[in-house]
Amino acid sequence: MKTIILLTISNVFMTIAWYGHLKYKQSPLFKVILISWFIAFAEYCFQVPANRIGHYQFSAAQLKTIQEVITLVVFCAFSIIYLKEELKWNYLVGFSMMIGAVFFIFKKW
Repeated sequence: MKTIILLTISNVFMTIAWYGHLKYKQSPLFKVILISWFIAFAEYCFQVPANRIGHYQFSAAQLKTIQEVITLVVFCAFSIIYLKEELKWNYLVGFSMMIGAVFFIFKKW
């Protein structure tokens, strides 16, 4: 559970770093890059421990899959709440297919 919490926190920071500036298109690009870089540093402070702790329980492929699912959930919430963008049905279908990959990654064959 600690891995999931740390990955979620790291994804919140990374989503803000990658997409938060989209509301401020008039800001100079170099300024946006610097601010995003500092936010991304905070993301790394959670991501690296999450992967280190999680690798005792999960394979690297499983950790990456968990991270991608969390990223989709965080991104959907961020785009609706912060960017005020509509979550269209075809986005949900595509995201569902990606989440369906979780079955194959975690299935014991």
